[in-house]
Amino acid sequence: MFKLTFQSILQTLMWTVITGMLYPLVMTVCLQFAFPYQAGGSLLMRDGKVVGSELLSQQFQTNKYFWSRPSACGYGTGTGGFATSSGSNLGPTSAQLQKNVDANLATLRTASNLPSDAPVPADLVFASASGLDPDISPEGARFQITRVAAARNLSVDQVTALVEKFIKPPQWGVFGMARVNVLQLNLALDAADPKKG
Repeated sequence: MFKLTFQSILQTLMWTVITGMLYPLVMTVCLQFAFPYQAGGSLLMRDGKVVGSELLSQQFQTNKYFWSRPSACGYGTGTGGFATSSGSNLGPTSAQLQKNVDANLATLRTASNLPSDAPVPADLVFASASGLDPDISPEGARFQITRVAAARNLSVDQVTALVEKFIKPPQWGVFGMARVNVLQLNLALDAADPKKG
């Protein structure tokens, strides 16, 4: 009995060291060399300063920028320095979900000077499961072109060309859908606009 218990403890310690310490350490070191940008958090810079990660959504509220998807977790700005990630967990029959959707629709239509029954891309109305989705659909970006162009005194054609440039196809051509990274698009928009935001 003692021998079996001792072997179990040794096995637990050995596999804890191998899979809990050595493997993560080796993978971290290898990936830092092989993929330094991704391993460092895919951070985006402007004027030598980090302005965000291409993997995490940020909130943009002014008309001079493209807006991200709504976030049920405040775009990961948790309290106490901890970033959070969550959906709202509201079901399709939830009155609160309907209230949130109606508010999002009203905000988008008002900002774009559209009638109260104008169609709006779904991803601009519903939060993602994580609340941190950095991408919107090409339709979601195109929906915002007129508002952004007017706020920046740029032509619709200029802003449209920028949006089309930042449309990424599905991963490896088959996984997911076409998408536009909002932070990358907004940084490019600032760079193209001499007045900036």
